[in-house]
Amino acid sequence: MATQKHLFITGTSNVSWKDAIVQAVSEASKTIDYLTEVKILEQRASVTGKKLTEFFVDLDLSFTVDRERED
Repeated sequence: MATQKHLFITGTSNVSWKDAIVQAVSEASKTIDYLTEVKILEQRASVTGKKLTEFFVDLDLSFTVDRERED
């Protein structure tokens, strides 16, 4: 039986919400093994003048706990 843990993070981008998601997952995968799922909880953006200037995405990352892993 596998045990899943959840980590809540916020990704940011000056390009798009999709880019914020991709960058956040990429960064998290550098230090977290066995990522299995990402759930988008909320999206929002900063507005300057009439333009969206910064994109934010709150994510719930799931990963499997490896009980056999040695430190």
